[in-house]
Amino acid sequence: MAYNIVDGYFVSEDLDPTYQSIRTKITTFTASATITVGQWVNLDYSKTSNADKLSYVTVTDTSGGAVAIGVPSIGVAVTAAAADEPVDVCVAGFCPAANVATGSTSGLALALDTTTSGRATIADAANVNLVGIALANAVDNSAPVIVLGYGS
Repeated sequence: MAYNIVDGYFVSEDLDPTYQSIRTKITTFTASATITVGQWVNLDYSKTSNADKLSYVTVTDTSGGAVAIGVPSIGVAVTAAAADEPVDVCVAGFCPAANVATGSTSGLALALDTTTSGRATIADAANVNLVGIALANAVDNSAPVIVLGYGS
């Protein structure tokens, strides 16, 4: 899906016009490693300086169920990036295509998936870190979402 970000709004002929009025916060970070569009990301706390910890992001690592409680996500990558390249991240509001486990998700709270890094799934007892709300059912592991505001 092609879109432009103008004054914090998604503007696109591909999007339903009602989405274009929803305020969205986009922040540019630096990727610590390869990040693809739609992946949920978090600050890279492995960096040495506090400035770098607040400037670099990495795909939220939930491999092996490590997310149980405590792994935060700050938003969804809306551009792709290789290591040390800039990456735009939706940190609050509407995001047209987030990585969400395929299924009936419309209107449900989303949490980080405990089996696939960078993905959200329906919140439940095993997936408790709330990150967003799905606006439609997820198809091919993608859904439009409302990101629950980092820094808002």
